[in-house]
Amino acid sequence: MTGEYAVDVRDGRVGRVMGRVGTYVQLRPPGGGKEWDCPPEDVRSVELGEVLRARVREVNVEGRLP
Repeated sequence: MTGEYAVDVRDGRVGRVMGRVGTYVQLRPPGGGKEWDCPPEDVRSVELGEVLRARVREVNVEGRLP
């Protein structure tokens, strides 16, 4: 599951699974940013459209010039 996208069902945020810390799954927003902890029972797999939107956000963030 590490590296895949998932949804935090508590608030609908999509994040990339970075790993586990204790009993929590760590998610990072598409394009980077601060990770957040999510209980595993509140993580669900994403649908194709959600993954595509998340990946487009990542590409857009990476392509921004300073």
